Amino acid sequence: MPILPIDTGRYGTAEMRRIFEEEMRVQKMLDVEAALAWAHAEVGNIPRKDAEKIAAMASTKHVKLSRVKEIEREIKHDVASLVRALAEVCGPSGAYVHLGATSYDIVDTAIALQLKEALALIEKRLNSFEKVLIEKALKYKDTLMIGRTHGQHALPITLGFKFAVWMREVSRHIQRLRQCRERVLVGKMSGAVGTQAGLGDKAVKIQELVMKRLGIKAADISTQIVQRDRHAELICLLAMIATSLENFATEIRELQRPEIAELFEPFETEKQVGSSTMPHKRNPETCERICGLARIVRSLVVPALENVVTWHERDLTQSSAERFIIPEACILVDYMLFLMTNIVANLRVDEERMLKNIEITQGRVMSEAVMIALTRKGVSRQKAHELLRKLTIKSEIEKRPFKETLLEDKVVRSKLSEKEIDDALNIKNYLGTALKQVESMVERTLKERKSRGIIKG
Repeated sequence: MPILPIDTGRYGTAEMRRIFEEEMRVQKMLDVEAALAWAHAEVGNIPRKDAEKIAAMASTKHVKLSRVKEIEREIKHDVASLVRALAEVCGPSGAYVHLGATSYDIVDTAIALQLKEALALIEKRLNSFEKVLIEKALKYKDTLMIGRTHGQHALPITLGFKFAVWMREVSRHIQRLRQCRERVLVGKMSGAVGTQAGLGDKAVKIQELVMKRLGIKAADISTQIVQRDRHAELICLLAMIATSLENFATEIRELQRPEIAELFEPFETEKQVGSSTMPHKRNPETCERICGLARIVRSLVVPALENVVTWHERDLTQSSAERFIIPEACILVDYMLFLMTNIVANLRVDEERMLKNIEITQGRVMSEAVMIALTRKGVSRQKAHELLRKLTIKSEIEKRPFKETLLEDKVVRSKLSEKEIDDALNIKNYLGTALKQVESMVERTLKERKSRGIIKG
């Protein structure tokens, strides 16, 4: 009976959950056993017909998960149970199953096979999200909104600029993932302590052949296990991706508040319920789910780092922990990417409200622009800053438009005409290089996508 929400189907996509199902884990280990038997036959260690028999039977169609579990209840060793179950269905050829290998030759290589599929899916999700952000950056390149620092109105930006910043953050994660893959997707066939003694004088060739057949690289050197710095790096990266998604989700949550009301996550008005008691509610529930799941993914970093520590050539402390952290991290990050891509693709934007919100401070957000205008007329920067600080306070206390306060000030009027004040207060005149930056970052991202083999989009 399923207990955890991943198991119940509440969280996770079908594609990623499939990769980490128990039966799939067993199949990957059987794939490694088949590749090992084939490699032995290739170097002349065992008869080819026996290797072919092992390969033919190395499938969950023949090696039933129920039988593996039955044996494990008796002998208390999961890999040895798999080996016995495979040997049973192979008849006399079963004598050559697992020849020269240790358990984690099979387990670690099988993990690499699972991660190969998982990382391909996560990269696909990242590429899709990046594409959506490119589209949004261009669509809203000129859409004015207030930029906020410390939660306060700062200076005007554009919504497209915000999306471009997110886009480049995602692009960096794609770069990290592609680099990390080279270190993470490795298997091993090196025996009990890594010396390959049990594999004989053709051990190096056997390892090379196994990995080539499976489509992954061999670890350059290993003990009884692949060293866990590799997995720790991956979990740290997945936690970073999750945290970026939480950052984006938090921004949308903040901007969906009724007193701001600029962005809104998708809401199915025909049927979706926002609250069990308050019919008017449209909660940013999906963004909040992403934020909550990010906490779980980050929590997996500590056991991943602790797994790096091993007694001598290996101990079993990593095994139990990584049975949780590797599937959970991959399943949750993939799911979060799926959710966030849909949120941003279908985001509702209130451009009129964005303009109204800029006007809340009655022009005071343009104080820096006025300060810069004064410095161009010979006023020292420090004197201009202090003057504008006092004038913004006066405008706020008196609840009067900032322009009126400026026009009444003798220093300002002695330096700036009304037209020059109007120009300084025009938010469209104070976007700096924002639009050019959006265009430049989109162009760079498109080039990177082309280099990755994504020609369209």
